[in-house]
Amino acid sequence: MSVFSEIDPDNYVFESEFFFAIYDRFPVSEGHILIISKQEKKDYFELNQNEQEELPKLILKAKGILEDKHSPDGYNIGMNCGEVAGQTVMHFHCHVIPRYKGDMGDPRGGVRHCVEGKGYY
Repeated sequence: MSVFSEIDPDNYVFESEFFFAIYDRFPVSEGHILIISKQEKKDYFELNQNEQEELPKLILKAKGILEDKHSPDGYNIGMNCGEVAGQTVMHFHCHVIPRYKGDMGDPRGGVRHCVEGKGYY
């Protein structure tokens, strides 16, 4: 059983037919939201078509919440699929990470920094 299955619905930021969202317990930045599948699926590639079609709408919903509460300057949206990609909880979740001017010295390269040395080109 996944640690995500133990989350109390009182902690949900929102929920939909296939997913629920929470604030990340170990946030990268203020407001960091996780969108988690209600059914335990390993990663994005195990989601069915209905789940894959609903996810972009929920990313936009998370963005709206973050805009209202935190006014970020940008976003990183990410999913780690598999252990070698950095996934540590084998239950689908999508990170919606608000970014703020000055939160790191040089943000160029963004998600390309997931492989050391590849962020700068």
